[in-house]
Amino acid sequence: MPTIDEATSWRGETAYGPGGEKLGTISEIYLDQDTDQPEWLAIKTGLFGTKLSFAPIAEASRNGEGVQLPYGKDQITGAPTVAADGALSQDEEATLYRHYGLNYSEAPSDSGLPTGGTHGESERTGDPTPHGTPGVVGNDVSGPETDNAMTRSEEELRVGTTTRETGRARLKKYIVTEQVQTTVPVQREEVRVEREPITDANVGNAMDGPALSEEEHEVVLREEQPVVDKRVVPKERVRLDTDTVTEERQVSEQVRKEQIEADGEGIR
Repeated sequence: MPTIDEATSWRGETAYGPGGEKLGTISEIYLDQDTDQPEWLAIKTGLFGTKLSFAPIAEASRNGEGVQLPYGKDQITGAPTVAADGALSQDEEATLYRHYGLNYSEAPSDSGLPTGGTHGESERTGDPTPHGTPGVVGNDVSGPETDNAMTRSEEELRVGTTTRETGRARLKKYIVTEQVQTTVPVQREEVRVEREPITDANVGNAMDGPALSEEEHEVVLREEQPVVDKRVVPKERVRLDTDTVTEERQVSEQVRKEQIEADGEGIR
């Protein structure tokens, strides 16, 4: 049996069955009014957590992910419907104990809460009998009997959508180095020897100076060399964007409904 501090800390935790199946979310802890000890777990079940199911807390314990119970999902969701009004009557407790196969004490309500108001008990066993309800035959264990008609109910499937994160994408810029080759034309000067004969036009220049002498003439040669320069040039803009894609998905879930059969003589 968990302590009251342990049990109250379970509010909002996920309850799991023996095979690790998810049962629902624990919304409230019901205490024994005489001892102030935890006695019942109120668990939100169903597709959208709209149904409230009660389960005994006696054999519950915390596991790595939430709260572990010895009851399966079908047994939890199939528990008798009890109004979540902050109190369980003795009749409601008896019905829940029978559902979970547990013995119900003959003493007044184990939770110290009020006994049923509209119908009595048989030798304080917690078994509700239809006292004070004229014309009612049978024993409705799901709630107080009011008249001689039954209400047939069934579950309806409500389907919605929820958004969850499936992954993340990011842009990352990094630098790579590659070798680029190109061809550029370059010019250079070369020496060419030209000879011309003595003519009347150039005889004056040819005869200027001594008859015999030693001379040197020097010519400076030039050439172009490739010069490499680099500059940064913006090329394009890149961004992340999202598109919304709509697809059809099938949802399958079991729903329960009540059936009413009539038998006996004189029934049409």
